[in-house]
Amino acid sequence: MDASPESFLVVDDEPALLARLCRILRGSHGKDAVLHCAGTLAEAKAIAANRAFTMALVDLGLPDGNGVELIGWLRTRAAELPILVISAWSTEEMILDALRAGATGYLLKERDDEEIAMLLRTALKGGAPIDPFIARRILAATDVARAPVQRGVAASVAEQEALSAREVQILELVAQGLSNLEIAERTNLSRWTVASHVKSIYAKFAVHSRTAAVRAGRGSGVLR
Repeated sequence: MDASPESFLVVDDEPALLARLCRILRGSHGKDAVLHCAGTLAEAKAIAANRAFTMALVDLGLPDGNGVELIGWLRTRAAELPILVISAWSTEEMILDALRAGATGYLLKERDDEEIAMLLRTALKGGAPIDPFIARRILAATDVARAPVQRGVAASVAEQEALSAREVQILELVAQGLSNLEIAERTNLSRWTVASHVKSIYAKFAVHSRTAAVRAGRGSGVLR
């Protein structure tokens, strides 16, 4: 029996970019991939209300609201859904808000088609791709933008069960950008065992994405 085709939610108010992303997805995932396109927050919610997706691509600037709101809404409905921001450069605070809301990666529209396709594949394998330019800006803003987050995370983690040695090892590999499959190969564990450990880390840190787990690990002192 054939597997169900992959299904993608693509949200952006620029028709040209929607067409470009659809072209990239068709090229990477075949003509059978199901693409659901929306240009507004309301339209995206209407499409997603009764559907499950393989991945969601979300722009932050929407005419009737903020993409961060949509990310949070999608995350409450599907805890494991890869949700990537694909947007122009925004403020550090907006980027951090998107990651806090549950985005698993952040890509820039300015990248070429091949780069975007590669990062989408990374996300589908369990990775958390963040454009290097974005990552540098976030790190530069760490002392100012992340300090309140880290204090809150540290207090929260103090109330949670500590990570096991194996979970710390896996979190360190997650922080290096490795997918579950790559971590499994590195640790000689099965992919499913790695996925179970990742879910346990999420539960202990009370987070919903790899990016948030890494941030929580650093904020609590588990990661250096």
